[in-house]
Amino acid sequence: MPKASVKRSIECKKEQLIDLVLDIEKYPDFVPFCMDAKVHQRKEEGDLLLIIADLTIGKGPFKDTYKSDVKFNKEKDSIYVTNVDGPLKHLENKWQFKEENKMTEVLFEVDFELKNDFLNIVMTKSFQFGLDKIADAFEERAKDLFSKT
Repeated sequence: MPKASVKRSIECKKEQLIDLVLDIEKYPDFVPFCMDAKVHQRKEEGDLLLIIADLTIGKGPFKDTYKSDVKFNKEKDSIYVTNVDGPLKHLENKWQFKEENKMTEVLFEVDFELKNDFLNIVMTKSFQFGLDKIADAFEERAKDLFSKT
């Protein structure tokens, strides 16, 4: 299973960065290979924000949509994502946020397995590179949105 993590320190408030990550419908505007995003459900239960969303990922004629279950724990400043449906056999994303001295440290971990074994092998070879590109996109988006605040 492809597995990777990335850690970044971004000059913005923790709440701003969390809001950016939870604004799933804006992903096609800045996340590489994200072609479409749709939130089906968004509800609060105590300290949790629960979201069910689709992401369409691809390039050129190759694209696939997967449904995910997103849980934001307000108390722990963490987001946990698992797959519900689509081309993934297994998906687990974890986002953790910690603010210190006007900087927010974000740790993003991804562990997934595609239903297609051949594609799993291909993805394992380039996955860290792809995750770094995604982290770059979030960092750039945060700078664009929050550097003036």
